Amino acid sequence: MEVPSEDQSMDPKTLISYYSKSIWNRLLRLLPSPQSNIFGKFSNTYKRTTRSTSRRRTTCLPLPLPLPSNSPDSFMVMPEACKVVDVLEDILEHVFQNLHEIQKNLQFWQSRAEGSNGQKVYFMVFERGPRAFIDGTVQFVRDCVNEGSGMNHLCGSASAHISERITILSKLRFALATFLAQVYMEVEQFGEELVKDPEKSLPLLLFTIDSLFSKLEASIGHIHAIRRTDSSVDGNYSFPLMFEKLPEVNQEGSQWTDCEITDSINLINKNLLKLDSYLSVLVGEHRKPSKATLYWMRYTCGAVGISVCSIWLLKHSRLTGSPDIENWIREAKDSTISFWGDHVEQPLLAIRDELFETFRKRHRGVMELEEVQLTSGSLHRMLLTFSEQTKGQKFPDNASDQEMLEIVMARYEKELMHPIQNLVGGELARALLIQIQKLKLDIETAMLELNQILRANEINFAILAALPAFFLSLGILMLVRAWFKKDTRAEGRGRIARLQRRLIIVEVEKRIMQFQHCIDQGLEKDSQCMFGLVLYSLDRLYRAVERHAKATGEWQCLKQDIMDLGKTGLQTTHKLTITSRMVNVYDCLLPSLKRQ
Repeated sequence: MEVPSEDQSMDPKTLISYYSKSIWNRLLRLLPSPQSNIFGKFSNTYKRTTRSTSRRRTTCLPLPLPLPSNSPDSFMVMPEACKVVDVLEDILEHVFQNLHEIQKNLQFWQSRAEGSNGQKVYFMVFERGPRAFIDGTVQFVRDCVNEGSGMNHLCGSASAHISERITILSKLRFALATFLAQVYMEVEQFGEELVKDPEKSLPLLLFTIDSLFSKLEASIGHIHAIRRTDSSVDGNYSFPLMFEKLPEVNQEGSQWTDCEITDSINLINKNLLKLDSYLSVLVGEHRKPSKATLYWMRYTCGAVGISVCSIWLLKHSRLTGSPDIENWIREAKDSTISFWGDHVEQPLLAIRDELFETFRKRHRGVMELEEVQLTSGSLHRMLLTFSEQTKGQKFPDNASDQEMLEIVMARYEKELMHPIQNLVGGELARALLIQIQKLKLDIETAMLELNQILRANEINFAILAALPAFFLSLGILMLVRAWFKKDTRAEGRGRIARLQRRLIIVEVEKRIMQFQHCIDQGLEKDSQCMFGLVLYSLDRLYRAVERHAKATGEWQCLKQDIMDLGKTGLQTTHKLTITSRMVNVYDCLLPSLKRQ
């Protein structure tokens, strides 16, 4: 390092720069060099740790690479091959994420394109923010005044606005899906060679991936050229996408060194970052409006309402000398306490007391057995005395009440022939009293049986009294669960999530048939695009079913079926058979929570 001269020694900035560089160089000498084995191991460990951490942050892993089942054991021998596999998985993951973002925005614009002219005009004026609302209103009034066809002009501008975004996003999806299909097919083609001879096949695979990046650059460059000439999107992105190229290396010569493979992998990672950066800007300029932009009028009305309520509350607050708010709070507190005591606390305490008193008071009842036995004994003695006096003979103590009751009824019928005379001097009054006693015994017997039924069902009645509170609590819990869970995506557990997963299967079937149609028509580029969209749908299905299939023990079979659907050599009829089996066999893809 150059030592500062005498003239420069007095300059503080020069001294600070000199000593800082000296200290920095000494620190660098203490660290291991990039060629050091220790540094390589540390870097590899750091990358793997970072990679596993980022993977854990996502919901599920992306669709795996189409490699042979014994490839991980072979790659352990050559660490550089593991790095190549990692970068290939990164390529798939980045492309899947970008495709998902493009597909989400494309579906929004396609739904707007399917609407009527009135819906398109409403979107252009009321769902693109306050500035668009003002500009659209001014333009509409100006066209009505000048040409008298303001509505037609607004409909035309809305259709052009929507169709332009659909065109750009569709071309981006076509380019990315084609690139995805090409990478996937190349990996599938190099799979066996990577296992048998990784040292020879790795450079060829890296050169192939680099050439695919060049093709992707040309495809997206064509979109960039169209956008620069015909686009009406307000954006400041004026530089085309340019990837870095691998250096010219003799493929048939000596084997690549570890540094050359590492440099190639780093270059591919840089190209991935460039692709993400470019697409984030380009898709961001053509993305759907945010929720705040779509519903800005509702939010504005809500803000105005909140402001009016705030001013009204301010007028009734202590800040303006009014005690109204404190009085209202006091009244609300008293009402809440009263409601809690009358409609929640007291009913719950009554249910609790009833549940516990059921067991403590089971010996008490409306009618007891002793009372019934007492009435029965009294009736028996009355019948016995009446029968002995009427017949003039002695009856045994265990005589049947029914037989003696027949004697009483026969005498009663005879006495009724002269009711007035026999009521005073006959046995008619005694016969009536005996019948009243018999009626009393029948009533007490019935009440005893009813009392026994009530005793046996006291706990059931207590539980029945608690059912309204139970159902109310259950309903509240279900509402809270639905609110927090928001089970609308394919990864969820509810009925809507199952429907979403089955719709993904339908999407896979449709794109497989479109892929086969493109092959039959000889459309190579279109077939590659459709195969890439098949892979995108399979990735969505893979992420959606992984957690549920692991919970039911179906994951290994379902994973193999999904991987088979991504094989290029498998016939279309066989793939459709697999999709038909998937929706009928696997529990996570059934139409309802119960097996049909």
